[in-house]
Amino acid sequence: MPLARILALIAAAVLAASLGACGASLPQTASITNDANAAGAAYPSTGATTPDEMPKPFSNAPASVSSGREVIAQPTVADIMAPGPLPEMSWGNPTAPVTIVQYMSLTCPHCRHFHETVYPELKRRFIDTGQVRYILREFPIGKTSGNATIALRCAAPDKYLELYGKFMKQQASWVSLEVRLDPIYAVAQQVGMTRPQFDACLQNQGMIANLKWVKDRGRKLGIVGTPNFFIGTKLIKKELTIAEIADYVQQAEQHGGTPTAAANP
Repeated sequence: MPLARILALIAAAVLAASLGACGASLPQTASITNDANAAGAAYPSTGATTPDEMPKPFSNAPASVSSGREVIAQPTVADIMAPGPLPEMSWGNPTAPVTIVQYMSLTCPHCRHFHETVYPELKRRFIDTGQVRYILREFPIGKTSGNATIALRCAAPDKYLELYGKFMKQQASWVSLEVRLDPIYAVAQQVGMTRPQFDACLQNQGMIANLKWVKDRGRKLGIVGTPNFFIGTKLIKKELTIAEIADYVQQAEQHGGTPTAAANP
């Protein structure tokens, strides 16, 4: 077998191992450190937990009570849209009849697939036409995703979606079992971020704390993996197809912004 093919297979295996199934990280037991040079300093590793205790990202079951985290059983629109320390990254008519909130992790292959295959049609059919307001919220899973997420938030707001797309499309170039800051910066650089800006960003403890708030709010709302979506007050824990989105949007428009349980769970 040619050497190039062998190396490609090895890289694919490493990527797959690091991505897993976009499951939630375990309950945190470590505090955020100031050492940005440590691997994944922004989002530290967690204490030991048995596999049975790990949240299942595509399950409709609530998070395990063993995590010690409060989870709102039936969040209201006010709960879901509660203002946070960071501005919402949203697109479309702010008064659209339907709001779709997507929780994402930059290292998640399901998020990449959705963004590349479904989002363009979602944008054309529903966002650009004023039917849907689309919101992206950060739910970084793993240290690599955590560091990239900080860089994403440090980009200019009008570059956020562009950089998000680049992180998605180029996952194979920067995602690995160990955090590699240079490849993460190589992506951020493509939207005009300088290395001093990038390095300062990873040291920004205020930004780190605010992103932690966003993720903790997601956990409180029942998010345990990515991609997870809120359409109105309905939480869908799976990668949606455009047909499913159309179904949910139609139902939401008929029921005051919230789809019924008749659509695919």
